[in-house]
Amino acid sequence: MKKDIDWGSLGFAYMPTDERFVANYKDGAWDDGAMTTDATVQITECAGVLQYSQSCFEGLKAYTTEDGRTVCFRPDLNAARMADSCRRLEMPVFPEDKWVEACKKVVAANIDYVPPYGSGATLYLRPFMFASGPVIGVKPAQEYQFRIFCTPVGPYFKGGAKPITLRVCDYDRAAPHGTGHIKAGLNYAMSLHAIVEAHEQGYDENMYLDSATRTYVEETGGANFLFVTKDGKVVTPKSDTILPSITRRSLMYVAKEYLGLEVEERPIAFEEVKDMAECGLCGTAAVISPVGKIVDHGNEICLPSGMEKMGPTIQKLYDTLTGIQMGRIEAPEGWLVEIK
Repeated sequence: MKKDIDWGSLGFAYMPTDERFVANYKDGAWDDGAMTTDATVQITECAGVLQYSQSCFEGLKAYTTEDGRTVCFRPDLNAARMADSCRRLEMPVFPEDKWVEACKKVVAANIDYVPPYGSGATLYLRPFMFASGPVIGVKPAQEYQFRIFCTPVGPYFKGGAKPITLRVCDYDRAAPHGTGHIKAGLNYAMSLHAIVEAHEQGYDENMYLDSATRTYVEETGGANFLFVTKDGKVVTPKSDTILPSITRRSLMYVAKEYLGLEVEERPIAFEEVKDMAECGLCGTAAVISPVGKIVDHGNEICLPSGMEKMGPTIQKLYDTLTGIQMGRIEAPEGWLVEIK
């Protein structure tokens, strides 16, 4: 039986649920892991995560489909991306097949927290890993903990997605050959000052340019860019310092295979932005956030799609992908993993 929750009033915030998954790495191997009702973490004061920020995380969702199934969306890609993050941070990889199984266990154990179809809410899963063993010299820890918790969340945008305003940021998000392509916690800590500053100046988010030349569009603090050209092509920035968004990859597939649009992943010069028809930010939380205006040190770039609603192409992309996630539209093979 579903929990007695006012699903329609949920925000995007943490609500403790009944069980979570925990596995520990010690003496060169992972244990089998287990479900627990304990939501607290106990670690030594000298834990590697506290000293040198050895941590990474993922985010994915479970949904109730139109026909009543409970599904996760492409968890295999999250598992693979966390494996890449771990390798870059000298952390032990949790086996990808067991990673997906652990996600399924967490959803199954908290099935009553999966919001009903049509509520606009979803169950958000947060897998994360951190160095739990003591480290005082600068080196990788010897012990790690991998955990997955879940929490029901409401739609990222209450009352629909209104186009947002960005500023071109003077800070660098990621350096060439750095860690911009992985989901390290430190990347997000570094973005906090910039986003607080942007909010104080009246902007919703930052547009980061490449740190080497400051002439190419990269991403925001937590989402990839997606543009629509005036001739209807869907383009997204290509860079080694961009996080490979699962939502963006899914939207590009949808654009080509479901909507028959021309798609392209390539470096996008900031000079091109003024000539784009539509712009959106894509990620797990909101799927697509439409962008209406970009301000470059006082110079306003107003997208033709305007500040009132999503542009027509981005709206089609949003409707198609959410339709797939909710089971209204047939999904490509392997995209929806059913929880039984």
